[in-house]
Amino acid sequence: MELDKLKKTPLLECHQKYGGKIVDFGGWALPVQYTGIIDEHRAVRNSAGLFDVSHMGEIRVSGPQALDLVDYLLTNDVTRVSVGQVQYSPMCYPDGGVVDDLITYRVGEDEFLLVVNAANKDKDHEWIVDKADDYDVTVTDESDDTALLAIQGPRAEVILGRVTDADLSGIKFFRFRNGVQVAGCEAMVSRTGYTGEDGFEVYCEPDEAPEIFQALMDAGQDDELVPAGLGARDTLRFEATLPLYGQELGPDINPLEAGLSFFVKLDAGDFIGRDALRSVHEDGPERKLVGFEMVDRGIPRTTYPIFDVEDNEVGHVSSGSFSPTLGKNVGMGFVRTELAEEGTDLQIGVRNRKLDAVVIGAPFYTRKG
Repeated sequence: MELDKLKKTPLLECHQKYGGKIVDFGGWALPVQYTGIIDEHRAVRNSAGLFDVSHMGEIRVSGPQALDLVDYLLTNDVTRVSVGQVQYSPMCYPDGGVVDDLITYRVGEDEFLLVVNAANKDKDHEWIVDKADDYDVTVTDESDDTALLAIQGPRAEVILGRVTDADLSGIKFFRFRNGVQVAGCEAMVSRTGYTGEDGFEVYCEPDEAPEIFQALMDAGQDDELVPAGLGARDTLRFEATLPLYGQELGPDINPLEAGLSFFVKLDAGDFIGRDALRSVHEDGPERKLVGFEMVDRGIPRTTYPIFDVEDNEVGHVSSGSFSPTLGKNVGMGFVRTELAEEGTDLQIGVRNRKLDAVVIGAPFYTRKG
């Protein structure tokens, strides 16, 4: 890996200071782990972890018709989002495949901040700009001017509360507040995350991110706050069965077969992909995303084939791992709809073997409270 050729977040020196193992993540230099993925995973479940997610993309849509455009782009009902609220939604192609899944912040009556996946940022920006031609809006890519830290875990509120005067208890889940002083720096703070735990995300100026990172690490010493890398971020989101674009979502995967029907409001108003998704809803998806537990010893990995008990290939694994919280090997995958019921026996093709598995309920982990 040639570090000089990779894009860097403002927190690279912080990662190096704490012993982060830097890897090439989609062209970004980011830590995959510090002390170890399982240790960091358990710290987030039991106390708190601090993540650098500054590689995520931020696209601002503003102007008199901003609401009209964003509501047309997304499958969820953006008209129900008030200023200060956050909403998750897929963004689809006309055929129902997914451009990206993203978080929408309603910053003002006519202003929205769309937080998109890093690997999709340029594609998303181009898609939004193209659709904006028919609307009185301004679309601005603010990704390079925004740093993002996520503090996640049951002690997150206490630790963050030590470096801000804001009443964090007043920021409810999927709400945010602008103009919050964090470690003496102005930031936007939201009660959101990608781990299945309570926690906050802090949006700030890039040159102030290292100061906030260090202030949080210092404030969390007595609570066993740890810096956490991409590895733990993935196992945490996986236990909570939160989708990962490119695995549980993509151009060839629609949100209904991915189990995201709650975020597809077919009767709320027109949006790109509505007709195609209505047809899928009426006919029923041909395949569904399921959770499964390995019966035989083995770890299911992305793209591994799934077979029924009669040895027919019926789908593929989208994500799989050892679950540090459950102490089991579990996975998610797409199978024919008739095989999606809990208790259905499956087999996973692991290298040259077929290992027994069984469909179980999801999410695998749900936080207390």
